[in-house]
Amino acid sequence: MPETASPAGASASQEAEISAALGTRSVVLVGMMGAGKSTIGRRLAARLRLPFLDADIEIEAAAGMPIPDIFETHGEPHFRDGEARVIARLLDGGPAVLATGGGAFMREQTRELIRDKAISIWLKADADIIMKRVKRRADRPLLQTADPAATIGRLIEEREPVYRHADLTIWSRDVPHEKIVEECVEALHSRLCGDGAKATSDSVGASQ
Repeated sequence: MPETASPAGASASQEAEISAALGTRSVVLVGMMGAGKSTIGRRLAARLRLPFLDADIEIEAAAGMPIPDIFETHGEPHFRDGEARVIARLLDGGPAVLATGGGAFMREQTRELIRDKAISIWLKADADIIMKRVKRRADRPLLQTADPAATIGRLIEEREPVYRHADLTIWSRDVPHEKIVEECVEALHSRLCGDGAKATSDSVGASQ
């Protein structure tokens, strides 16, 4: 993918074409904690002139408590049930860019809903990148273990085969955020607007 940015007019046209092709569908970002779903999602939503929604924030609002407290008080199964309900409601709300929690895409019902009502992008990050990002925060319930690095490795092993069912894959790595956003825009345009339909999701954004 060229390093040079598209001319402003061409970029605006590309983004308008994506929005038109989406119709009532949303763009849903999936992937591991620390992959950059919220950070990239906000910037992508601004580019596409769509609302940005963070499923975790919406879950906390619906539950009236922070996610770590939901885990501690009610357990993970209760949290996952609520997460599925919130995502279903958000997808019914019209086109938006939606960042989901790391485990949301693991539920088959939620995957089917995303497939029917959205275009999904897997932000793929390796274990080192994830660990570097998440160790700055202490609010990750699944990482309250004796060996967080081993937990991340286990989660990646469990989840990546499911994340591969996403419509598109973009590598999240240590480059400027706008480069990742640009790759998302290019991938969405190829997928939705037919310019390079042969480009597979594995090849998009795969160069390090």
